[in-house]
Amino acid sequence: MMDRLLKAVAARRDDLTGLTIDLIRFPTVNPPGEAYTPCAEYLGERLRKRGFAVDYVRGHGTPGDNDRYPRTNVVARYEGRSPGPCVHFNGHIDVVEPGHDWTVDPFEGVVRGGRVYGRGACDMKGGLAAAIVAVEAYIAEHPDFPGAIEISGTVDEESGGFGGVAYLASKGYFSKPRVDHVIIPEPLNKDRICLGHRGVWWAEIETRGEIAHGSMPFLGDCAVRHMGAVLDAFEAELFPLLDSKRTKMPVVPEGARRSTLNLNSVHGGQTDDFKPGLPSPNVPDSCKLTIDRRFLLEEDLHDVKHEVVSILERLKRDRPKFDYAIQDIMEVLPIMTNHDAPVPAALAQGIRAIFDREPDYVISPGTYDQKHIARLGHIFDCVAYGPGILDLAHRPDEWVGIDDMVQSAQVMAIGLDLLLRGKAG
Repeated sequence: MMDRLLKAVAARRDDLTGLTIDLIRFPTVNPPGEAYTPCAEYLGERLRKRGFAVDYVRGHGTPGDNDRYPRTNVVARYEGRSPGPCVHFNGHIDVVEPGHDWTVDPFEGVVRGGRVYGRGACDMKGGLAAAIVAVEAYIAEHPDFPGAIEISGTVDEESGGFGGVAYLASKGYFSKPRVDHVIIPEPLNKDRICLGHRGVWWAEIETRGEIAHGSMPFLGDCAVRHMGAVLDAFEAELFPLLDSKRTKMPVVPEGARRSTLNLNSVHGGQTDDFKPGLPSPNVPDSCKLTIDRRFLLEEDLHDVKHEVVSILERLKRDRPKFDYAIQDIMEVLPIMTNHDAPVPAALAQGIRAIFDREPDYVISPGTYDQKHIARLGHIFDCVAYGPGILDLAHRPDEWVGIDDMVQSAQVMAIGLDLLLRGKAG
């Protein structure tokens, strides 16, 4: 039975390649959210023709959603012949901007040397295509399966997932009893299972001053200089502290097995969209810094925030006229699914069958939509598994290997069978 299933997946190699190309040709660039609706409708129509019930769900009121750029998600469900669990495959359809230095058209879906090139080929249209083909092959070979299978194509993962998985989870699409197991085919390599991710805290720090004429700065109070003091304190105190923290989580790459802080942006004084770009004549009375703090399973979110706030409070005590405000943008706790939970156990059996080796269990350095499935849907039997090399994501000449997609689809088909029949583990 397994050999027959694997052959059924392999026989769909050309279809898998073609589906990946078709998905790449939808320029679903986020921001602003281009081509979401036609891409979702393409997936929905394909699955409808194969017997799925299809819903289109717009993330009304979520960041970026408007009539020009609607946050259109597609959710398709195929009911089995008897009661049983539901296995859900979720993939995001949005991609980042292509950028420069491509040697091929980023939205053509060029096939060369056993690879499909294009923006989103790796992250993660190749993975979504592999999941779809795995499911289609499984249904063709096992039409009497128990339970249900769902496939979703969701938006905005690259900007936090709020118009996609977060919105769907808030509406019950990722909750029991509707869904039991979730597989997200993100590009973590075909023989690795990603059990979760580090935590994240995004925040905006504002230092405040007093506006005055730029020729007489002594009459004002420069907010940019105050922010300079914040940055100096971070360099002297916070960065060395974070470098000393290590985790037992199997985060990849090795450098991410510690706490990190990225300074995303700094804006002070005159807005950067001022035209024609002449210098500001004023002392800036505001300066804003956006920070991206990634933290570990061993850390507490309250302590993570306190490390920053304690520096700001000390500066307020010690530095004349220093004042600040801090605002949370996003906070997500670290998550790590147990490797012997049903989904990773089922995928591990598939990896052993296809590659004749034990899988590597890893943790992602950044978050992905598993965070919403856990925190809003309360579904914890969820991992990322899919074809592609994570280091290629967001880069010029992004690609996914065709053999990798076929083999990952075979692993997913085996895992799907085990989960539906209750044989994982």
